[in-house]
Amino acid sequence: MHTSASASLSDLWDRLTGTQSAPEQWLVLATGAVALAAVLPHGVWRVARNAITIAHEGGHGLVALLTGRRLDGIRLHSDTSGLTVSRGKPTGLGMILTAAAGYTAPPLLGLGGAALLGEGHITALLWVATALLIAMLVMIRNAYGALTVIVTGGVFLAVSWLADTDVQAAFAYAVVWFLLLGGVRPAFELQAKRRHGGAGDSDADQLSRLTHVPAGMWLFLFHAVSLCSLIGGGRWLLTV
Repeated sequence: MHTSASASLSDLWDRLTGTQSAPEQWLVLATGAVALAAVLPHGVWRVARNAITIAHEGGHGLVALLTGRRLDGIRLHSDTSGLTVSRGKPTGLGMILTAAAGYTAPPLLGLGGAALLGEGHITALLWVATALLIAMLVMIRNAYGALTVIVTGGVFLAVSWLADTDVQAAFAYAVVWFLLLGGVRPAFELQAKRRHGGAGDSDADQLSRLTHVPAGMWLFLFHAVSLCSLIGGGRWLLTV
């Protein structure tokens, strides 16, 4: 029995650390088109944006923990907004990095995912994403947020364990394309809201108050990170 358990763990480790063959070029392009179709139409985006909000608030939460702040909880709302509450020094580098992590998290996650896929680590990407969603669920503090993360995590878990390699590849590429493409739109939405006098307490405005740097400069940073991630990640995905 001990030998059998060791063999199972060895197989599991091999699956996690092993590489898988890259899909055909047409599939990479098709998954990119699917992701784009989830980002551009307003009605579809209204639902799909929930996934970007998970990454956004997860970014705030992760950086808060990494900078030594105490994470009190994360809330996700049905209007695709979210709120991450952490305790600690109200100023300083930790608070600045935490505030800056939201809009930059989805494109950077997409860039990291593209790097994994570029090396053939499809299974590893799916398992890492599942683990992050499980960790985030512990910090969710409202029912809608818990439901959203559970459903999203359940989809990742089902694909990771039950789907064949072709389906896993298609799903992984679609997810990474969506993070890269979907990571671009929120900064433009924020820019439009601020132009019309809205979003006065946005991440950019909070960063402006923390650093005395104009909010427009932080918006420029959000745009730069998302667009550069899309360009870099797209090159990795298309080099198969």
